Amino acid sequence: MKIKKATKRYEQWLSAHMAIVQGDLELKHRMMTESLFPFLRATFYRWMQLWPQACPDANRAPVVLAVGDLHVENFGTWRDIEGRLVWGVNDFDEAYPLPYTIDLVRLATSAHMAIAAGHLAVDPKDACAAFLRGYMDCLAAGGRPFVMAEDHAWLGKTAMSELRDPVRFWKKIDNLPTVKKAVPLSAIEAMEHLMPEHGLTYRIAHRVAGLGSLGRPRFVAIADWRGGKVTREAKALLPSACLWANGGKGPREIFYQTLINRAVRCRDPFVQFRDRWIVRRLAPDCSRIELASLPKRRDETRLLHAMGWETANIHLGSKEAIKDVRHDLKKRGSGWLHKTSTAMLSATTSDWNNWKRK
Repeated sequence: MKIKKATKRYEQWLSAHMAIVQGDLELKHRMMTESLFPFLRATFYRWMQLWPQACPDANRAPVVLAVGDLHVENFGTWRDIEGRLVWGVNDFDEAYPLPYTIDLVRLATSAHMAIAAGHLAVDPKDACAAFLRGYMDCLAAGGRPFVMAEDHAWLGKTAMSELRDPVRFWKKIDNLPTVKKAVPLSAIEAMEHLMPEHGLTYRIAHRVAGLGSLGRPRFVAIADWRGGKVTREAKALLPSACLWANGGKGPREIFYQTLINRAVRCRDPFVQFRDRWIVRRLAPDCSRIELASLPKRRDETRLLHAMGWETANIHLGSKEAIKDVRHDLKKRGSGWLHKTSTAMLSATTSDWNNWKRK
């Protein structure tokens, strides 16, 4: 099956689960054409079709509850229940039981693309080595979240750039267009549940964000509360695209909440799964981090090591599989990640070239 046919069929499946936002879907298609990295981010459904054929050995690895749609821009910051600033994986829309290798290979494949685009200044082999070192170091340590106020102040300086300035952030929120059509009652109730007080007056706006989730309903409730603005976002969820790629065979559960509950993680108390909506607080320090927004002077090897470590933090939630994961890693040696991610890079690039053809 070619990429265009796969996309059409996936979007038909998507529309059977929710009301599609057609304008956002058309934007997604245009962004998929522009460059390879956005194409990767937008097509996890296709990755799951290509993966078994391109990487048969890695596909036989031990299974964990994985992120699925992991890449170098699926990291961000949030405040935990103590108000501490924490860094880690930002999105779990495609969480599913998968070979642990998928998260590492997809992370490394995205790094190949980011390097080629000039967003990372590191050799691809060195990037893969940093991911693996971080992952294995975390498994050996039993996991530990990234709390920036303590041992990871360097990461805080890297993550918090001028592009996450509160004035700019709230100006962008204020400019979001108000939703004119009826908003599903379940989305309204989900956002109201996480407001700081009951009975607040708010407006609901439409927000365009992400790439893989473009086309899904996404609403933002914006209110004034005790001298400042607050906002809550509700994004529609459905089972992982893995279910579609497997022809409907496999678990139909939405694993978002299960994964964040199990992982070695300082949870964001404002991220909750409610009635098929994932709801979260949006704020300048609670959002995804784009590579282009990072400061030019940064320790990239250290940052990639941290990404590998955080991947293991998540996989450690699958306690029963970790012994097998460690054993499998020892068998693979040091060069497997670069080799496997290069194979997926080739398969994805071929797909992208086919997508761009009229």
